[in-house]
Amino acid sequence: MSPANRPVISKVANSDKGIITVEGPTASEKISNYGINDGLRAFRPAWRQKEALVEIAADDGWIVTAINQNIIVGYIAFHPPGEFERWSEAANPKILELGAIEVAPDFRNIRLGKEMMQVAFTDPIIENYIIISTEYCWHWDLEGTRLGLWEYRNMMTRLMQSVGMVKMDTDDPEIGYHPANMLMVRIGSKVSPEDIAAFHALLFKNI
Repeated sequence: MSPANRPVISKVANSDKGIITVEGPTASEKISNYGINDGLRAFRPAWRQKEALVEIAADDGWIVTAINQNIIVGYIAFHPPGEFERWSEAANPKILELGAIEVAPDFRNIRLGKEMMQVAFTDPIIENYIIISTEYCWHWDLEGTRLGLWEYRNMMTRLMQSVGMVKMDTDDPEIGYHPANMLMVRIGSKVSPEDIAAFHALLFKNI
C-alpha cells in the first residue's frame, strides 16, 4: 500500500484562488515540505493535522492532497481502522477507512472535495480493499458551511455516492448513537468473497 511504489495521480483545477493541484498518493516527504492552510482544523490545530498526515503517509495509509501555492488546502486520509473499532477485527486486513476529508473554508464551493474523491478512487489499489467511511455528525462543520444537519448529511451522501460508495446498515453503537450518522462502503472488485463475508459479519454483532 506504500505510495513509494505507486504512480501519482494528479489533476489540475483553476479557481479564483489560482491553480489547485489535486494529487495522490502524496508522499510523506512532500507533505512535510508543504505548508498547510490554517482553516484545516476540524480535528485538531492545522499544524498538528499536518503532522498526522505525514505520519499516515509514512506508515500504513495514504493521503490525497489539494495544493495551492505549495499550501495544503484540502486532503483525504486513508488508513486501517483503529484497533478499538470493530472494523479492525476482520481476519485479513482488507478494510481501509476513509478517515477524514477536509477542505479549507476559503476553498469550498468549488467542488474540491469531489475532485479529491475522484483522484483518490481512480487509484487502482482501491479495487483491493473494502473502503469504509464512518460518518459521525459531530465532526461535520455545520457552522462553517451554514448547512442544517440533514442538508450536510445529504451533501456527504452525494459526495460518497459519486465514487460508488453506498450506505450500509450496522448495529455499531457509535453509528447508532445519532440518526444522522451513517456507514458508507465501497467494496473493491478484487476483494475475495471470503473477505466480503468477513466484513458483512462485522456489520451486525449484537443479534
